[in-house]
Parts: sequence; structure tokens; C-alpha cells
Amino acid sequence: MSVVVVNYRGAEDTIACLRALGELDYPDLEILCVDNASPGDDAARIAAAGSARLISSERNLGFAGGCNLGARHAHGTVLAFLNNDARPHPRWIDAAVEVLRGDPTVAAVASKVLDLDGERADFVDGGLTWFGMGYKRHADTPLADLPPTEHDTAKDVLFATGSAMFVRADVFAELGGFDDDFFMFYEDVDLGWRLNLRGWRVRYEPTSIAYHRHHGTMAAVDAPDSGRETFLLERNALCALYKNLSDETLASALPAALALTVRRATARGDLDPAQLDLAAGVGPPEVAPVPVSRAALAGVLAVDAFVERLPALARARAEEQAARVRTDADLLPLLRKALEPAYPLPRYLAAHDILTEVFGIERAFGARRTICVITGDTLTSRMAGPAIRAWHIAGALAGEHDVRLVTVNPVADPPPAPFPVLASSRRDLVEHVAWADIVVLQGHVLELVPALKTEYAHKIVVCDVYDPMHLELLEQGRDTPDDVRTADLAGVRRVLDAQLERGDFFLCASERQRHLWLGHLTAIGRLSPRLYDADPTTRSLLSVVPFGLSPEPPRRTGAGLRAGLGLAEDDHVVLWAGGVYSWFDPLTLVRAVELLHTEREDLRLVFLGMKHPNPEVGEMDVADRTRRLADSLGLTGKHVFFNEQWVPYDERQNWLLDADCGVTTHFEHVETLFAFRTRVLDYLWAGLPIVTTDGDAFADLVRAERLGVVVPAEDPRALAEALERCLYDPDFAQGCRERMLAVAQRYTWPNVLEPLVEFCRDPRPAADRLPGAGHLTQAPRRQAGELVRRDLELVRSYLSDGGPAELARRAAGRVRKLARRGLRRG
Repeated sequence: MSVVVVNYRGAEDTIACLRALGELDYPDLEILCVDNASPGDDAARIAAAGSARLISSERNLGFAGGCNLGARHAHGTVLAFLNNDARPHPRWIDAAVEVLRGDPTVAAVASKVLDLDGERADFVDGGLTWFGMGYKRHADTPLADLPPTEHDTAKDVLFATGSAMFVRADVFAELGGFDDDFFMFYEDVDLGWRLNLRGWRVRYEPTSIAYHRHHGTMAAVDAPDSGRETFLLERNALCALYKNLSDETLASALPAALALTVRRATARGDLDPAQLDLAAGVGPPEVAPVPVSRAALAGVLAVDAFVERLPALARARAEEQAARVRTDADLLPLLRKALEPAYPLPRYLAAHDILTEVFGIERAFGARRTICVITGDTLTSRMAGPAIRAWHIAGALAGEHDVRLVTVNPVADPPPAPFPVLASSRRDLVEHVAWADIVVLQGHVLELVPALKTEYAHKIVVCDVYDPMHLELLEQGRDTPDDVRTADLAGVRRVLDAQLERGDFFLCASERQRHLWLGHLTAIGRLSPRLYDADPTTRSLLSVVPFGLSPEPPRRTGAGLRAGLGLAEDDHVVLWAGGVYSWFDPLTLVRAVELLHTEREDLRLVFLGMKHPNPEVGEMDVADRTRRLADSLGLTGKHVFFNEQWVPYDERQNWLLDADCGVTTHFEHVETLFAFRTRVLDYLWAGLPIVTTDGDAFADLVRAERLGVVVPAEDPRALAEALERCLYDPDFAQGCRERMLAVAQRYTWPNVLEPLVEFCRDPRPAADRLPGAGHLTQAPRRQAGELVRRDLELVRSYLSDGGPAELARRAAGRVRKLARRGLRRG
């Protein structure tokens, strides 16, 4: 690890900064100080302090050149840059290096930078305007005024502030480091932009903290109102824009940016052509000298300097454009608010509006889409399947869009998230719908927002139908009176029909489910010729998006089931990792344990959570029957354990890691055929050999990939043998775990949600819901003479086939058909 600090006219700050770095408890830390041709005895004082290796430059290279000089002398695999008026937190380095070690796709880490008191933000996020102005979002804002999602959540950013940042040394060298010609200002923006274009990520890490005196360096080296800062900002903004935008975007942005630079200059200097008698009139203009401020002159000279640099910039641009692997659209979310005018000058704001409209800037730098993900499930630390799925959908979309996750149930202590997590009354849901460009919904949500069928019928709606509710209800309602059961099923079917009629894009959990929903869509008339012709595969309408699992392997963060339930370390634990519902068969599982426990005294079966976290989901009868059976067999508390409360979502890995195999058992019925047992994914994630009943999609996966044992339904002896093999045959269990590694990658959330992410990048109404789309072709209308000739041919045919009786029968049928048509029309 090498840390570079650049000094110019600030020895006291620099020495204090170097001493603070020297106090960090980090192995193999190399500290370098570049003396950037500082005046006086700065270099001698820094050398005498002996806190760093001193590198002297004979001329002032600016921040960019000074950092590059230090980097060329550094030996570390990671480079850190710290302003001389900044101070590192004790974990400044550790937290950043953990990110770089943990994710090889991250090239640079942006530290969280606060003021020297730690109360106000200096850098917690970056932004970039369409005219090239990079800026620190929320700079000088009290942390107390910012939501935690803005400053305490790790996120990808366009750039890291040069005042405190880290970058892989090899990547820094490959890109040529900072652009020396920038001297200072926006060299960090330009570097981050180039990293992102080449496919690298720049990651903001809130636990890597530095404290900085905002703008202290410039104040120390420049005279007030010199215009130098304005000149560098304007020139470098144009340079960064020219180098990094694609040809298509640059064609619109560059001429508008040049014009806006000039307007900014005249607005700063209060130079109005009309007031100077230059814009109109027939007489000679007044030729008296006109005072021009340095700030105004700096803006115009910045354009001049940009023109002067164009030959070199063209070469740099060619290099960057040839190396880029990402589009401007891919980076748009990282710009944050590209259309922001930034400067509150009236004449400037008027020009900004004109230029963005005339040059079509909004089309290239449009606002981020707004997406509302709505679930009916409870969003807490103890989330069930629908809430977990909605949570990860919101997370996958939040990187590119403004996302809200909304529930009509309570929100209580949810995990940290890079998006707002909100509870809403049913009445207020319409406000969230009105805000959103796209609505993603589950379950009964559409019925709670009828406005989506009327005044907001134009909104794009994604329906997540991964849960075939009507098939679950067939099992769940077995003990309900027939008339109530029939009415309940009809109600759920109406809910599903409404979703299938309204949605623009549908998510299901498996290919089996896709067949089910294609049949349903066809039955209600959605699979129309127009929709079919738009996409004969129908993948753009209905896509397989399974439940997912974390791309990161599970890591223990606390005690698990062994400590919680008092189990020994050498006990062999079978885990039932979810709720106990009517469509499952835990009774056969308990009987299998009863068969096995006499030979295997250390066998333990644990039910992860009996009480559902959603208060609207009551305990089902099968849960009580399972307890009673375990009690009657004398297994409860000895070989069968019931954890009553749902385990918090971000703690479940501790319970999974304490288990030796995972189990799911169910009956043979139609719900099983189309089910997607999400608990099996947790077994896959934790590397637990799987025992499952045959009949569902995961049983096919377990069998095909040899991830465990598949058993027949309601066969306790076969189930006992399967459990024994997974628990007590170490070679078999190890083979299952090794094969799971590759299979698990297919089911990570980023992979399974890719169809939804792609749809939201270019969302469109379903082809059959496009407004005003009439039939493109129509059958020609028959003329009256043709109809008469056709009827005469039919009369001859009927007489030939059956005589007058057949003709009379056919005529009567025609009369009845016409009568029915008349009744329907009436």
C-alpha cells in the first residue's frame, strides 16, 4: 500500500497529515510526499520531519501531475491519494482495501470525506452535468440533514474525490493516471469516468473515512478573485466532456456546452449585448472601454484554451473511445442529475433552458426512470419470501433508476438499503403510482390500486406472478366449507385475471410456471395476433425470473441454531428452512426421524420458523399437527426442535451454516407441479446436501445435478434412508457440496433478475396495449352480388345433399343465429 500526499505552500498541514498516516496500524505502508516546487523552506521542513519519503519536483505540476509523479515512485499494489489538509480515520485504509480485495471488478474506492469536525459532508457522492461539470453532491451539508441512504450505504459512483481515494496501481498505470494537462480540478472526475467506461467500477465505501478542510488547498495557493479557479474549472469540464462522451452524445453536447460556457462568463461579468448597444440599433455603438471582470474573462479564455488543446485532446479521445466497453447510457445513473443547471444566474439559466431544448440534451442525458416496487408483505428484519423477492428486485433496479420499495403492511427495522423503504396505506398507494414511471407489483396489489386500470392505465406495469396463488389456495382451503372455498378461489382467480390482462411484462419462477401462465394468457385473450407478431417467443412479455440467492457466500455473523437451541457441535442437523404450510408434508418427515433416531442418536431436525412475520398470515393447521405428532412420538426437544420466531433475514446464514443437510417435503398434487421452493435456494447457497420430495422443478434440478437425494412423496422409509445418506456418508455429502458451487452461480440475484433489469432499461407497453394501434391489415369486405351468389350456391348444395328437408333445417339454423346476434347487440 502506497499513500501519496502532494505539498505546495502548506508544510504545516502536510507534516500533520504525514504524521497521522504514520500512526495508522497498517502493514507495509509506504508514505510518499511530493513537494510540488513549493516556495520557502517547505521541502526542508518536511524532510526534517522524516514522516515520509520525499520526492521533489522542480516545477509545480499541479495536483494531477504531482500525484502522477508520486505514483511513478510508489511500490504498492494499491495507491492512495490524500490531500495534505486531510486527516485519515484509523480504518481509512483497511476499509478501502477490504473492498478491493473482496471485489475484483472494483478499480477505485471513494472514501467518505467529512469536514474536520466530522459533522458536514465533503464527499459522500459525486455527480456530473451534461456540460461536463463534475461536483460533490451534498458538499457542506450537515450529515444530520442527509438520509442514511445518501452517506452510509456503499454504492457505485462515477468518480472518487482526489482528496481521499484508492485505486489499483496497475489499473492506474494502464490508464496513464490522472490527466497531467488538467493540472487541478476534475482530474478525479476524468479518471473515474474513464475507469467506468472501460468496465471498471468505482465504489463509495462509507466506512473508509477521511476528514478534510474543504477547498483549503486552493485558498492557500491562489489569490481571491484571480479567476484562475474559474478558468481551470471551465477548461477542464470541456476537456473531460470531449474525451469521454460517445460520438453521438458529443454531437449534441459539445456545441451546447461551448455556448453555455460563454453565457456563464458573460453572466458572471454582467455583460449583456443589449446593454452594450451591440445587439440592436442603427446608430454607431458606444465605443467607450467596457470593464471585464477576471471571472468573465476566465470563462472566455477557457474556451480559447480548449481549442488550443484540441489536437492533443483528439488523440486522447481516440484512445479512450477505442478502449471503452460501456455506453453513455450505462453510465447515466452514475451522473445522478445530469440536467441540473448548477449555477443560479438568471441570464445563464435562460440560456441553459434554450440550449438543452434546441440541442436535444434531454434525449441524451434524460432523467433517471422512477420505479415503484409494491409488495403486500411485511418489510422487517424477519422477511418472508415475497418481501425478500421484492427487496432484491428493488436493489437490482436501484443502481440505474430511482426506486421506492413500498408495502401496505408494517415496516419495522428493515436491513439497510440504497433505496427508500416505505409503508403506505391503501389510500396513499396511488401517490406512489403517480410518481413512478414503472410499477412492479405482487399478489393482490393491483386490486389495491384500481387507478392503474383507469387514470394510470398508461403506466407500465410489471406483474410478478412467481407465486401461483390459486393453486396454493386449493390446498390451503381443504378444511374450508365448499361454498366458501369456491368463492375464495373465484376471487383469487379474478385477481390473477386482472393482472394478466393489465401487465406489460410478467415474471415467473420456472419454465414449468411459464407454460402455466402462457396457457392462462392465451385463455383470457392476451396472446393476440398483434402481441404474437411483435414477439413469437413471447419472452418480451413473460420471462423466467426465479427466486435468487446472494452472489456472496454465506459468512457467519453470530450464533446459530446450535447455540440457540442448545445442540452439540457433533450433532447431525437436518434443517427445514422456512414456514410450515398446508401444501407441505412435514408429517412424513417427522415419521422418518422417528424411524432413524434409534440408530442415530445424534440426529436433530430443526424447523427454522413456525410463526410467519406477516401478521395477516395465520398459522396453518399442518403446523399444529406437526407439533402434536412430534410430541406423541416423544421426539420434541430431543430429536425434533421448533424455532417459533422467524429468524431475521440477514441472520439466517448463521442457522444454515450450523446445519448438515436441508430438507423439503411435500405432497403429490398440482401445486407441487408448478411450485418453486425458495428454501432450497438457501440450501444451495449454504452448500447443504438437499433431500426433497419428487414432483417439482427443484427435484428435477437436484436429480440432474446430483445435489442430494430425491424421494417419493409420503414415503417415510425412503426419506429416512435419504437423510442418513446425506448426513452420515461424508464422501457423498462432499460431492454434493462441490457440485453446488457451479449451480449456485446460476441462481444469484444479479443473474436471475437480468431479464427485469433489461426490460427496465428500455420499458415499453406490451404490444397489444399500445394506444391507438389499430389493425394493420383487414379482410376485404364482400360486395352484395358476391353474397347473393354465395347463398345460391349453398341452396343448391343443401338440396343436392338432403332435399327440401335439409334446406329447411339449414334455413331455420340461419334464422336462429341471426336472432341471437340481434339479442346480443340489443
